Amino acid sequence: MEKIEVTVNNDTGIHSRPADFFVRTCKLYKSNITLFYGEKSANAKNILQVILLNICKGETICITADGEDEKEALIDLKQLVESDFKKVNALVII
Repeated sequence: MEKIEVTVNNDTGIHSRPADFFVRTCKLYKSNITLFYGEKSANAKNILQVILLNICKGETICITADGEDEKEALIDLKQLVESDFKKVNALVII
């Protein structure tokens, strides 16, 4: 299992649209991915669970991945969060 911490700098935090991008990115991987925010956690492939974490701008989150493609998943998710939910593997999400 691998894990990373990253700060959310997107103006709306991880709410509807960013959560959708986050979950869609997680679903590209076979690994089990979990998102932690404070004392709460969510299955990162479940949009409702991610939205209910109510993650705001400036907050630090922890993402864990467990599986055959865990390292790649975390690299892409970190890039996604750091790009304010605009880039994954150099592809721009519109």
